[in-house]
Amino acid sequence: MREAEVIERLRRIATHPAARGLADDAALLDGLVITHDSIAEGVHFLPEDPPASVGWKLVAVNLSDLAAKGAEPAAALLSLTLAGDGAWDSGFIDGIDAACESYGLALIGGDTIALTPGAPRVLGLTAIGRAGANTPARGGARPGDKLWLAGTLGDSAAGLAILLEDPKATGVLVDIYRRPVPLLEAGQALAPYATAMMDVSDGLLLDTMRLAVASGCSATIDLDRVPLSRAFIAERGAGLPARMFAATGGDDYALLAAFPPEFDPALSVSLPSKPNLVCIGTLAAGDAPLYLVGGGGRPVPLPEHLGHEHRGIAFAPMADRP
Repeated sequence: MREAEVIERLRRIATHPAARGLADDAALLDGLVITHDSIAEGVHFLPEDPPASVGWKLVAVNLSDLAAKGAEPAAALLSLTLAGDGAWDSGFIDGIDAACESYGLALIGGDTIALTPGAPRVLGLTAIGRAGANTPARGGARPGDKLWLAGTLGDSAAGLAILLEDPKATGVLVDIYRRPVPLLEAGQALAPYATAMMDVSDGLLLDTMRLAVASGCSATIDLDRVPLSRAFIAERGAGLPARMFAATGGDDYALLAAFPPEFDPALSVSLPSKPNLVCIGTLAAGDAPLYLVGGGGRPVPLPEHLGHEHRGIAFAPMADRP
């Protein structure tokens, strides 16, 4: 079964209001925001990645979903697969410990299972957060809203590309790929005003299309306004090909938010010194979910692949990632 078919089948089961129709990043139950993400060896991390960085990443990608809902981290449940390599498992737990301590996340339980020899590791975490006054869904945006992005794009994908060429490579981009930073403070500051918000995990274009479809709108993205870091520009440049790479690479964990056209979050919201906040597009009424412009406003054709779509399925309450 394809991802869309599986989600549609699960939607018939997930009829509780907390599920939000399986059209969002996280469940909302009795004032708690609940999300679950899994990461798989060879899909979300490389076999050569340091195990501590894998543990950190598992926590961070789940906390990014809480950030997209403006939630405060509270607790987590860990699903740990044991492959018979005690040193790897110990390093992985060190990474879990470091991330939980950094973000005030209490580990309160979970499960462990033993893998058959040679099986790739698949690791999961359920993160629970306390909801704020507004928990923006993907589907709340309206025609006329402006799209804003908190964070930068392309760093992680560029870091992965470097590692695929040289598994021993180091540097800023490699570090960002291995140790993403969830934008929790920014999410909590933006959520009260956002009509819709989600994290950018599978690529800006793919995730923007998901937000537009969920909101019943069409979206236009200006590639010239896609925010790039200095490290990314030094590695890949700032031209249209580089910007398209950044907009489709995924693994960014930036925040994509929609706000009413008269509201300017850059002026109205007090954010931490990082991340930067940029208006990158608009929403309108229409059936076609996504348009691109670049080079001074000229139309840009959509690429064949809008982002990272997994072949396997890692079930999440809101089916954020396949």
